[in-house]
Amino acid sequence: MSAERSLRQVFLPGTEGVNAYGLLTALVVPRPIAWVSTVSADGVGNLAPHSFFTVASARPPIVQFTSVGTKDTLRNVLATQEFVVNLASLPMLEAINASSASYDAAIDEAAAVGVALEASERVSPHRVTDSPASIECRLHSTVELGESTLVLGEVVAITVRDEALRDGHPTIEGLAPLSRLGRDEWGLPPETIAVQRPR
Repeated sequence: MSAERSLRQVFLPGTEGVNAYGLLTALVVPRPIAWVSTVSADGVGNLAPHSFFTVASARPPIVQFTSVGTKDTLRNVLATQEFVVNLASLPMLEAINASSASYDAAIDEAAAVGVALEASERVSPHRVTDSPASIECRLHSTVELGESTLVLGEVVAITVRDEALRDGHPTIEGLAPLSRLGRDEWGLPPETIAVQRPR
């Protein structure tokens, strides 16, 4: 191991001119996208992508996404205690991107960008019809972290379109998942390899 240190630029969060958010979103990549559908207490639908998204717990099954700021998605989840994570798939890239615009709370993004919805299995918010998979959730808890809120949802149903399954398991080819990278960059469905875990 070399004793010499590599040449690096050091960025200290909180220092003038350092954009920690921009750096983190360029480094923590690729990030899966939760295309979250919710409904307000008044019955107005909302559909918005969130790229801070992952599995939080296996048993019980819990997923998490982060609302950066207080957005309609977060307000709706807090009001109704339910949401659906729709998988962001390549054929829907333009609609997913369009739904990220700042719409008034009285406007249903799905209707505004022409995304078809259908009834979910166990929760009130509808799922995206053409999304290859959806994860229906009831709110487990939230954690406030500065200007962001971590939303944890207990999974009550998972649906996968037949064409995205092989032997009862979702395939990457069928899901064609998108991811977010830095700035305006998106990740396309990945090339995959299978490597056995050591026992």
